[in-house]
Amino acid sequence: MSVVEQINQQAQFEQEQQQRAYQVLKNETSMPVKMWTNGVLVDDNSKQQLLQTAQMPFIYKWMAVMPDVHFGLGATIGSVIPTKGAIIPAAVGVDIGCGMMATRTSLTASDLPDNLYALRTELERLIPHGMTKRGRDKGSWETPPEMVDQAWADLVADFELICAKHPRLKNTNNRKQLGTLGTGNHFVEVCLDEHDHVWIMLHSGSRGVGNAIGNHFIELARKDMQKHFINLPNKDLAYLVEGTEHFDDYWFAVGWAQRFAMKNREIMMQSAIKALAMIIPKPFNAKLEAVNCHHNYVEKEEHYGEEVMVTRKGAVRARLGEYGIIPGSMGAKSFIVRGLGNQESFCSCSHGAGRVMSRAEAKRRFTVEDQIAQTEGVECRKDAAVIDEIPSAYKPIEDVMKAQQDLVEVVYTLRQVVCVKG
Repeated sequence: MSVVEQINQQAQFEQEQQQRAYQVLKNETSMPVKMWTNGVLVDDNSKQQLLQTAQMPFIYKWMAVMPDVHFGLGATIGSVIPTKGAIIPAAVGVDIGCGMMATRTSLTASDLPDNLYALRTELERLIPHGMTKRGRDKGSWETPPEMVDQAWADLVADFELICAKHPRLKNTNNRKQLGTLGTGNHFVEVCLDEHDHVWIMLHSGSRGVGNAIGNHFIELARKDMQKHFINLPNKDLAYLVEGTEHFDDYWFAVGWAQRFAMKNREIMMQSAIKALAMIIPKPFNAKLEAVNCHHNYVEKEEHYGEEVMVTRKGAVRARLGEYGIIPGSMGAKSFIVRGLGNQESFCSCSHGAGRVMSRAEAKRRFTVEDQIAQTEGVECRKDAAVIDEIPSAYKPIEDVMKAQQDLVEVVYTLRQVVCVKG
């Protein structure tokens, strides 16, 4: 090919990139990486990590990347990784089943008290969250015991099967942490939509037991790589081969952790509804519309006529008509969305705004005064311990939503009025 032909080919490729809703990232050793990131900054470290994952020989067709993409442990957050014949435990991660739940109530903004401090503290009282200096979650450990008992009854038999083969998982915070929030970017919020309906929205996963399962099988995958002398572009891409004992055990355990996460959110939602009822004497209905979705998980799905394993690390499934939740940062908008069933994204969308800096960098760069200014109008903690969650540490949610207009449509736009952080 002549130099002129190469220049023309590159120009045509760049023009096609601009016309598409996504851009294509690829090198000579990787499968294509389709990125829904138009108008959104993607750093070089994230691109390098994506290309490393796309080199794995079991990637099916291509990877899909969401506009909230950023560098992560094991694999890039905001990536959709379809595979056949193998799975990467570190790509699923250690917050297995982390996701969102939201429910609309019959209350409106006029039903809320003028001062929302009492509502925030009631949410903090009823929902175990954060950590004390003694390593214990703050908040009540009594609410609601009947729901915890029922949820654990549905989980305990399979957990005992897992522990029989992997006994190190038994002494973890499992039943004890059902109905608890955790720390970091996990939250409970009271929001208003554009019609002034009151929503409750929360974000959490499988807590300590999911973390233990994730780390245990990541370690087993690495040992398998060493045993079979398999070289990897990154040790975090260690994988389990379908049909092996470790794969079968992991598939069973990760499915269990995802069920745990779903039930965990359901229990917290009941506690949040109870907190709302304690502050607002007016009777109201909850769960008029409810969404409960994972965004760190793996499932078997059919795509392009074949059954594949789809790992979504910081991504939400968005099949045609399927509802999902895309939260912004503290003080920003959040969205209840409906999937458009975009096949090229493997029916996926983003899971949030996506960080633009590390937690340590946010704490170095911003002050409590910045946090107060950026969360104006939101009843929340405004102290040094939550500066790492300041809105400026995240991408603008408006840019993220614009980049994925062919993946989802917005059903409700929410704004937070109360936010509880772990």
